[in-house]
Amino acid sequence: KRHFTAPSHVRRQLMSAPLSKELRQKYNVKSMPIRKDDEVQVVRGHYKGQQVGKVVQVYRKKFVIYIERIQREKANGASVYVGIHPSKCVIVKLKIDKDRKNIIDRRSKGRLAALGKDKGKYSEESTAMETS
Repeated sequence: KRHFTAPSHVRRQLMSAPLSKELRQKYNVKSMPIRKDDEVQVVRGHYKGQQVGKVVQVYRKKFVIYIERIQREKANGASVYVGIHPSKCVIVKLKIDKDRKNIIDRRSKGRLAALGKDKGKYSEESTAMETS
């Protein structure tokens, strides 16, 4: 219930998509909220494939995004965009402005700090001291 009654600013976070392996290496960030003008690739469902398309619209109310090349024809002949959930896409190219750059820097800094620390509670020195 919380998911479907979420306000727009919360839906932004819910509508995140993972970054491609190259972008993940470059920015040290795993996923980002999707945004108009990002380039994405669909990796799940009927429309999955290798072609990359630009995000035309992010429709937060319906939890879908519309992608440039993914359209279908209506019965009357008009073509309409097909709504795709962001989790079924991978971001291939980010549209970066100063705000988004700040977000990436902030997130990657936390990620690097986490990688710097050893996993687990104890270091080797502390376990050696306890055993002796």
